[in-house]
Amino acid sequence: MDKNALFKIGYGLYVLTSNYENIDNGCIINTVIQVTDSPLRIAVVVNKKNYTHELVLNSCVFNLSMLTTETPFSVIEHFGFQSGKDVNKFIGCQQEHRSKNNVLYIPKYTNSYISCHVVSHQDLGTHTMFFADVIDSEVISDKESLTYSYYQNNIKPKKNDDGKKGWYCKICGWVHEDENLPDDIICPLCKHGKDAFEKIEDKKK
Repeated sequence: MDKNALFKIGYGLYVLTSNYENIDNGCIINTVIQVTDSPLRIAVVVNKKNYTHELVLNSCVFNLSMLTTETPFSVIEHFGFQSGKDVNKFIGCQQEHRSKNNVLYIPKYTNSYISCHVVSHQDLGTHTMFFADVIDSEVISDKESLTYSYYQNNIKPKKNDDGKKGWYCKICGWVHEDENLPDDIICPLCKHGKDAFEKIEDKKK
């Protein structure tokens, strides 16, 4: 079985934000779908290792900021490659606003935001799927939405292993310098598992 086929599934990239007991946080997610029209309901899938997951689970509110193709890698890095348990991702930040549900959204490099209230959730093991009713939304610009494919081809830095041997994460480029790849490996940057890694081949002389 060639699991690379799963990378051909279409995804977008979004900043998921939440607030619980006056704590704000946000992370990058790539799985958002509209599941019903009446009620207007969407589903998002969030890795349990993300601090934002904990906030959404406790508060039952979140916002989705739809990133655009103008998004620099620094935004993905800021919201996706560090944990809100270690840093305040919004301290000193002037480029965000708070919506009616008291949750921040990101107006820069986004074309819209959606505010939601969680009505149920499903445990998926490593992730949770949250089902939520849309309670507010706004279009900010007509810029093109950022797809995962566009991110991979145009925004993510190209692989630079600098002669290293081992395995590299196809999601963020982190290198695991070992001949063997553990079955339970989790990328310390983007939190993806073994399926996201590819062996670094020796360069031909």
